[in-house]
Amino acid sequence: MAENILQVQGLDLDYRTMRGRVRALRQVNLDVPVGDVVGLVGESGCGKSTLIMTILRLLSENAEVGQGQVLFNGRDILSMRPDELRAMRGREITMIFQDPMTSLNPVLSIGTQMSDIQYRDPLSRKQKLDRAAEMLQQVGIPDPHTRLGNYPHHFSGGMRQRITIAMALMAQPKLLIADEPTTALDATLEVQIVELLKELQQSYKCSILFISHHLNVIAELCSHVVVMYAGEVVERGTVRDIFHRAAHPYTQALLQCDPSVIEEKTRFLPTIKGEVPNLIELPEGCIFEGRCPKAFEACERRPPEERRAAPGHWAKCYLIQQESSA
Repeated sequence: MAENILQVQGLDLDYRTMRGRVRALRQVNLDVPVGDVVGLVGESGCGKSTLIMTILRLLSENAEVGQGQVLFNGRDILSMRPDELRAMRGREITMIFQDPMTSLNPVLSIGTQMSDIQYRDPLSRKQKLDRAAEMLQQVGIPDPHTRLGNYPHHFSGGMRQRITIAMALMAQPKLLIADEPTTALDATLEVQIVELLKELQQSYKCSILFISHHLNVIAELCSHVVVMYAGEVVERGTVRDIFHRAAHPYTQALLQCDPSVIEEKTRFLPTIKGEVPNLIELPEGCIFEGRCPKAFEACERRPPEERRAAPGHWAKCYLIQQESSA
């Protein structure tokens, strides 16, 4: 087993609201091995963004961590002092945000923004600009020295996303968090950005936590996959395990909803029936029981614990126990 740069262990997080406590994260476990790319996938509202914000300690005032640890290089982020957090963010952990249109300041030139984020480094402005131009060249932006004087609106969406990638990697981080970096791009640009991330990840040897709705992107880029549903990690394992031997009914249903696997013409795309449960009033049993076609009596009584489907492959489902004992 490779050493993990990031370990999330038994993490619980609630949001205090007027209607009650929203149980946003419950007993979340996640590992990001050194030098690997881990994909985080799930429906909208499953807790992916909340998990990212908890890892970075960028939570709103009504958020409350109940229990658990977020270990980065063996240090618990949840117990770090403010000065330790500031030293870590933007240097050891960096982030690519979801929308390249709003990630950059529209009234500052690209050169100014890329030199400003190097405030920790004892370099002259010329050295910082030269370094910024070198990063732009690495992400495939032509004539980088000239383009440093341009503003974000002078660039296309794909170019802006390349700039945010360059800014995130400039500090040579140990962990890069990419929050759906291809969502706002068309299919052609999405392929280009994924290929670029693969090349840069090999060059910089950094670990990546990659969040996406697109299963094909996850399969292409990642070595491990974590599947979330309604605030819980319901399955985790290697890409091969998840895509070829999915053990949880939710993961199986999610894969069946991928349009690329539809073999016959149809007027209707496959969907997962039912609705996500209310996170203020959680069901007594399995969180997916109300939408699961394979649910039985035990699923209604109590939530299943995480079980091993295979070495390195885990899922929260009673069916795993049944199949292994059959």
